[in-house]
Amino acid sequence: METVAIINEIERLSFTKQVFIAEWILKSIRKRETKTQMQVAADKLYNDYLNDKELTVFTC
Repeated sequence: METVAIINEIERLSFTKQVFIAEWILKSIRKRETKTQMQVAADKLYNDYLNDKELTVFTC
């Protein structure tokens, strides 16, 4: 489905359903961004943990 068609369908929905979709999209974006930031941080620290014997991996 094309973006314009999706927007047109959303505009036909009730206000409550539009708000639900907007909230869901924002949560999805935040989740993706958090995951990306965590991956970048892990990548930056990978060599430190690989080469520095004083550092230990996180355990549960």
